[in-house]
Amino acid sequence: MINKKKLILIVDDDDNIRMLLEFVLRKYYKIVTREDGLSATSWLMAGNFPDLIIADLEMPRLNGYHFLKNIRESGFFHDIPLVMLSGYESNEIKQKCLQQGADDYWIKPFNPADMLQKIEILTEKPHQLSRKH
Repeated sequence: MINKKKLILIVDDDDNIRMLLEFVLRKYYKIVTREDGLSATSWLMAGNFPDLIIADLEMPRLNGYHFLKNIRESGFFHDIPLVMLSGYESNEIKQKCLQQGADDYWIKPFNPADMLQKIEILTEKPHQLSRKH
């Protein structure tokens, strides 16, 4: 069963994707959205700690790769499950994201039912004590 108390941070510069994700997920989770990696980082640094982050790969100001790198190198947020979202169906890009510490890589458009199952699994995992960088 999905826990309504869990908080998901959605980071995407596309208003339509943010609204779609929020629409699908808000029934089950608390949702916070940000339009790029820089504003998401500011939100996190203000003391917020989500149970999951879903971040687009291509964003202005601070793209998904740099956002992922910052999260995985941080002392506070490195264990938060993080999913990269992209329009690119590329094994090379997927592997790069996973090697840099992403927990999963989803391709747009995505199946909402599959996404909900994956989110439930990711948010039920105990936080790792240490993560390879």
